[in-house]
Amino acid sequence: MVCGEALIDLVPAGVGAAYEARAGGGPLNIAVGLGRLGVDVALLARLARDRLGRMLREHLRASRVALDLIVTSTAPTTLAVVGLDEAGVAAYDFYIDGCADGGWRVDELPDELAPGAALQVSGSLALPVPPMGEALDALLTRERPRRVIAFDPNIRPSLIRDEAAVRGRLERWLGLADIVKTSAEDLAWIAGGRPIAAVVDEWREMGPTVVVVTRGPDGAYAVGPAGPVDLPGEPVTVVDTVGAGDAFMSGLLASIDGQGRLARPALAGLTGEQLAAAVRYAQRAAAITCGRRGADPPWRDELD
Repeated sequence: MVCGEALIDLVPAGVGAAYEARAGGGPLNIAVGLGRLGVDVALLARLARDRLGRMLREHLRASRVALDLIVTSTAPTTLAVVGLDEAGVAAYDFYIDGCADGGWRVDELPDELAPGAALQVSGSLALPVPPMGEALDALLTRERPRRVIAFDPNIRPSLIRDEAAVRGRLERWLGLADIVKTSAEDLAWIAGGRPIAAVVDEWREMGPTVVVVTRGPDGAYAVGPAGPVDLPGEPVTVVDTVGAGDAFMSGLLASIDGQGRLARPALAGLTGEQLAAAVRYAQRAAAITCGRRGADPPWRDELD
């Protein structure tokens, strides 16, 4: 199960061109990526009744994502306007106030989730937007004893108004997680340029069994129960980086699940070879996504 925002990315169709409306939001992208990789997955999100909300539902169904946990909102769909630099690296402006993702409430959370299924959450909107953060905090606290928790901080500095509150919630969620995937860009904000290995070791002492840091073209660094794994980057001609981190998370979870390790006792026995295989699979998923416009994660046959 994946929990969090589902929004529309307005992505430039080219230099000086109009914007294209594409399904987006980290949690939605991760759910779509998992569905396309053959994982049984449901998305817990607030979707509007408007035309864009219907577009999101169609996109999810086409990617084999279950909609049983969807909460219908009367507010309009959340928007993210994407800007791309010369290297295709994405930056975002968000429109949340008065939209579906600005109205999360604890009392809308489902009373029960599927027994044993892992739960993935992202920090992107949830860490800085109080109503969403409060709802996800309640969900994580309730579900931590029942299932594996995967977390991607996915920091959005442009949304942060109360840095102390965001850092406090981040530290709490790191302590609740079993699997953490972050980026070197996120760590630059979180840890102020400290060495990646030192931060990863510190986080693992807080509770996570597996911590993975993506470094773009420089590859990925991960530490699990059997120790560190350091892999080079996957060659790719970048169209844009929209959804690349989400595709990586989907690939990582799909591979760990396929190895029968996405449960707490089994995860503790993850070998170095299994972790390396999961990171390589995730890198290939992200590389394919970087090679096409917008958040368009690969299907399993593209990776196989």
